Amino acid sequence: MRALVLASVAVLLAGPAAAAARDAAHRQVLVELSAVLGESHAIRQACEGREDQFWRAPMLRLLEVEAAPLDFTNDLKGAFNDAYSSALDAYPACSPRSRQAEAEAAARGRALARRLSQSVAAPVPVSREAR
Repeated sequence: MRALVLASVAVLLAGPAAAAARDAAHRQVLVELSAVLGESHAIRQACEGREDQFWRAPMLRLLEVEAAPLDFTNDLKGAFNDAYSSALDAYPACSPRSRQAEAEAAARGRALARRLSQSVAAPVPVSREAR
């Protein structure tokens, strides 16, 4: 799971926030990543205790770096909170099943982070007027 955090933070720090300029596909990946973080947060709390805030920090960093308009910020927060609530219902206690779900969430998070890093690394087209 730590690999998910490192990959997510690396993607977020790869370039300046430009939430307003993000295309719909990029924004959707960020929403999905927020959901993975929320799910991971709930499962980790089931296993480590309610005081554990490990996954909240990357989510707060995502919000900070994106500096998104309020509607998109609310989408990100909503995805995190909805996934957190669903995972709490599905995994109220630590078990082999919750550990498996945690591993699956980590794999989804790594895939999303890869998609984000590819889109951040892609060259940005420059209009003729900007040349």
